[in-house]
Amino acid sequence: MLPEGFSDWVVAFFTRWKYIAPFTVLFLCGVGLPLPEEVTLIGSGLLLHRGEVEFIKITLVCSVAILLGDSIPFWLGRRYGMSALQHRWVRRILHPERLSKLELKFREHGNWTTFVCRFFAGVRIPGYFIAGTMRMSYPRFLLLDSLGVLISVPISIYLGKVFGSSMDTLKQKLGDLHLILGFLLLALVFVLLWRARGRRKAEAPPPPQP
Repeated sequence: MLPEGFSDWVVAFFTRWKYIAPFTVLFLCGVGLPLPEEVTLIGSGLLLHRGEVEFIKITLVCSVAILLGDSIPFWLGRRYGMSALQHRWVRRILHPERLSKLELKFREHGNWTTFVCRFFAGVRIPGYFIAGTMRMSYPRFLLLDSLGVLISVPISIYLGKVFGSSMDTLKQKLGDLHLILGFLLLALVFVLLWRARGRRKAEAPPPPQP
């Protein structure tokens, strides 16, 4: 049984830190936080629906946080190369078993692979690390990643806003906390399924050359 007023405290806490909280979580996603960033983006859309944030501001905050977080594995790869895998915590985040397959894809389709990594959560961090090890220039990496962010961030936030409108009709039957947790759980399941699909595609052997 949840303590009285707990749901109000949760809503008040995230409302108070409505810009700092998404920035922090999304930045940490770039350095290995095991939470799909789409969940935070959709949650930001719910804040937008509630009128707690402005669309342009929250989009910029989320975009900057993601780009900064993505830059960390890129610079790690560019600065240290594969020797970074000697550290246990780096191996746990980068999943070395995927790197050789990703490296092949980068050699064949470098720019396109960097762009596509943005849309497959399971290969983002290893993919950006490989881009760094292959000495891609940072301006090019930032441009390609920004193009992906320009698509994914506004769409995810807007989806959260749209779903927020539908959720209002359920509030009289469900408590705020249960509603939020239920929605985030559904979003998490969807993202995990999408991530698994992305991993299968990333790990699939390349088609035979004619």
